[in-house]
Amino acid sequence: MKIRKLKSAEEIKKFLDSSKTRYVKVAITDIDGVLRGKYMHVDKFIKASKKGFGFCDVIFGWDSNDELYELNNESKDNLFTGWHSGFPDVLTNIIPNSGRINPFEEDVPFFLTELAEGQVCPRGVLNNLLKIMEDEGMKSKSAFEYEFFLFNETPHSIREKNFSNLSNFTPGMYGYSILRNSVHSDLYNKLLDLCSNMDMQLEGLHTETGPGVIEAAIMVDDSINAADKATLFKTFSKVMFQKNDLLANFMAKWSADYPGQSGHIHVSLQDLDGKSLFGSNKTELPETLNYFIGGLQKYMREFSAMIAPTVNSYKRLCPGAWAPINMTWGIENRTTAFRVIKGDSSSQRVENRLPGADSNPYLALAATLGAGFLGIKEKINPTIETIGGAYDLKVDREYRVPANLGEAANLFKNSETAKNLFGEGFVNHFANTRVWEYEEFQKNKSFFDSSAISSWELERYFEII
Repeated sequence: MKIRKLKSAEEIKKFLDSSKTRYVKVAITDIDGVLRGKYMHVDKFIKASKKGFGFCDVIFGWDSNDELYELNNESKDNLFTGWHSGFPDVLTNIIPNSGRINPFEEDVPFFLTELAEGQVCPRGVLNNLLKIMEDEGMKSKSAFEYEFFLFNETPHSIREKNFSNLSNFTPGMYGYSILRNSVHSDLYNKLLDLCSNMDMQLEGLHTETGPGVIEAAIMVDDSINAADKATLFKTFSKVMFQKNDLLANFMAKWSADYPGQSGHIHVSLQDLDGKSLFGSNKTELPETLNYFIGGLQKYMREFSAMIAPTVNSYKRLCPGAWAPINMTWGIENRTTAFRVIKGDSSSQRVENRLPGADSNPYLALAATLGAGFLGIKEKINPTIETIGGAYDLKVDREYRVPANLGEAANLFKNSETAKNLFGEGFVNHFANTRVWEYEEFQKNKSFFDSSAISSWELERYFEII
């Protein structure tokens, strides 16, 4: 019995009984997309696989720096947890079909988990949306692609150097370089093997423009599985690189000298029988696809906090940096926010180019699918297709990317649409965590250096995000 085929607590028990493992590793994704977890004795894990287990809800009550959200009284009441609640354990369920063998720890089994009540759980938020869509006769396929920088550094050395004068893994820009990936083929193949062994196979892997920059495209899958794979990729690729004396960075923009790092999401819709709702290149773009694009245009500004969740996210969204600045769309147009990729019925899709590598995969995908779904439900027609560069277009405010996280957080906080779609509890909690994030940035501004990317951002996001 293979671990990826497990479907129930009974099958989990059979699998573990036949193995020699003493411990299992479990993890849940926090608000920032960081995997939080622990080792669990196999006996306790088997019991937990049947009825769940208690996990301290503090992981949803602190930021990526393990600082507790301390907001004013009005906002505090809208937080899922905090000093006011006493940080109790919350019921957490193990996801049977999420199991992997951890290749770094003598084959310790690894399982993802989610809150039994998915009010603020990012995976739960996505799952709830997918159920809503299924009730309307739709299902989706998705795929993530990530750009990240590699450094000849360690977690200690980057801090000793104050995140400056870092040694890049390779010099020069060298996009799509066969020279670079051939010289370092051992490392590339280690990453490819890791991804295959942990069932997060890559469709493509290449150098991107920038010193030590790599782009990895994860293969398409059902949306919940795709988000799982993206989350696992971000964590376990970091593990592999650090074990090879390298450090991977997934910030949206770590340096003003180089383009930012994207976390693009590709999505398509099917009916419940698997027939494409986005058509193919043999036909005109169908109504469903047009409405989906219209929904993205109308609601993505309102949902921006879910796809651009850090202060640093907005440093990437600027002209001429291979990132969008407005809610435009086009066919095979990489200057727009939403790129339609023509293909047959199995591959025609939309690419959301707004998310950076720092985004939480579950929330970024929920925002993308949610906005498009609303477009279909409300029959929202998109604007005219953008031909050529989108950076110089004059667009109304409603089609512009928010200027910063503070603006994005307030838009989301006041969005009745978001509350109806994602749940009031999630919107209130998440919006206030983003308000906190922006206020922490503002509060510490007097201590920053004058660079476009502040020392506060580097210290906060460089390794963990």
